[in-house]
Parts: sequence; structure tokens; C-alpha cells
Amino acid sequence: MIDQRRRRGCDQPGWRPGDLDIEILRLLSRGHTTDAIARRVGVSERTVRRRLRAIADEIGVESSIEAVVHAVRVGLI
Repeated sequence: MIDQRRRRGCDQPGWRPGDLDIEILRLLSRGHTTDAIARRVGVSERTVRRRLRAIADEIGVESSIEAVVHAVRVGLI
């Protein structure tokens, strides 16, 4: 599934990040750990890690850092 997204490019017109996704990416971009992000947004650390993996999969990148870079490039955060 990731390979198909890579072939189409990272700017997925159908992907609409939720408020939680944007906040997680914003906090990660500011250097917060997954534990700190979890406490800040009121979810478990596991939820933060799952959301980061889902975001990365959705836009076709390998890591949460690449997801943050993408979010900055497209003006999401």
C-alpha cells in the first residue's frame, strides 16, 4: 500500500488530517517526545505512536520525522 502512495506522490487529495493528527505533528516538530505529546493531548503514548504510523503510511513516508517534514512542506503545520 505504501508503494502505491509513493508512486502517486505524497500529496494525497483524499487524506484529511484530523485535529489530533495536526497537533501531534506540531508537537513532534517542536521536539516533544511521544510521552510528552500523549500527556499534552490527553491520550496514551501508544495512541500517539499509532497515529504517527498511520500518518506516515497515509502520506507514503517511512518515519514520523519524514511525516513532520512533509507537513511543514505542504503548510499543514
